[in-house]
Order: sequence, then structure tokens, then C-alpha cells
Amino acid sequence: MKRTDRTFSRQKTVRPTTGKVREALFNILRDRIRDAKFLDLYAGTGIIGIEALKQGASEVVLVEQTKGSVKSIHEVITKNRFTDKARVIEQKAVSYIKWAGDNQFAFDIIFLDPPYHSDEIMLVLSAIDSTPVLKEGGVVIAEHFAKRVLPEKFHNLHRTKDYKYGDSVLSVYEPG
Repeated sequence: MKRTDRTFSRQKTVRPTTGKVREALFNILRDRIRDAKFLDLYAGTGIIGIEALKQGASEVVLVEQTKGSVKSIHEVITKNRFTDKARVIEQKAVSYIKWAGDNQFAFDIIFLDPPYHSDEIMLVLSAIDSTPVLKEGGVVIAEHFAKRVLPEKFHNLHRTKDYKYGDSVLSVYEPG
């Protein structure tokens, strides 16, 4: 199969969560996903948000700043008939968090998978920590590069567990 420049470009900007990590994520969320309001930051292909709906989330917001990815996510949502339960927002993750907090939007589950070799993860976790976007009893799960060590706690968020899968780690944060 021949790669086109467009395919190569997209692969450089979107790093989908692997099947193994995706399966682990939904195993972690098994008892929380039903009827949850789910926020998928850095949605990329939209596969995590779509899976959350398939697993019983009541509503999913997918935030992605790349126009081509946003269009693809819309297509997948339409194909799977989730248009009544899913919203796609074309915006930077930190900007969306601030907007959601200002407009009293809160979520039961927040998943973020920013580019591995950027400082986005710290910016977004700090924004989540300082705004009321996480419901009481909610959970934040951050996927990140295994060599990146995240803080044990922010002001309101505390890391409760890490799950390592090859070069990827899922860090679980809860309020308290």
C-alpha cells in the first residue's frame, strides 16, 4: 500500500491510543462509564470518545484542534448514529477547559492524550485542577509517555494510580 503525503502528514499529527491501552482504559472505567458525561481532550481520531458512547456514556464531548481530524470525527459520529450524544469542539484543550469551567460544564470522566513530547499535559492538568470541570467523585485519566513523570498532586487533584503499557502510561487523578 502506497502512503500519500496526506496520510503521512496525518500520522505525524495524530497518535491513536493503541488497542491494548484503549482496552485497559475502559477496564479502569468499567464501573464509572455507564451514564457518565465524558470529555475526550486531544480527541485525534475520536476512537476513545466513540468507545465511551458504545460502553454506555450518556454524553461525550470530543475536543480537537486539527480541522481535518474534526471533520473525520464528525463522519464517524454520524456513521455510528451518535449525533444526539456527541459534540465535537474544534478548539485547543486548555481554552476549552477554561470555557467549560466558566460556563458550568462539568464531567464525570476526563480523558486526555496530548502529544507525548510537549508540555500540554501539564498545562491541561493544571487547567482542570483550577476550574470546576470535574464533577465531585469524577476521575481524570492522562495518557502520557512512560519517561515523563507527572506530579503526585496538584492543588485539588491527586494521582491515585499509574498503569504502564510499553511506552505509554495511564495516570489516574481524582479530586480530594
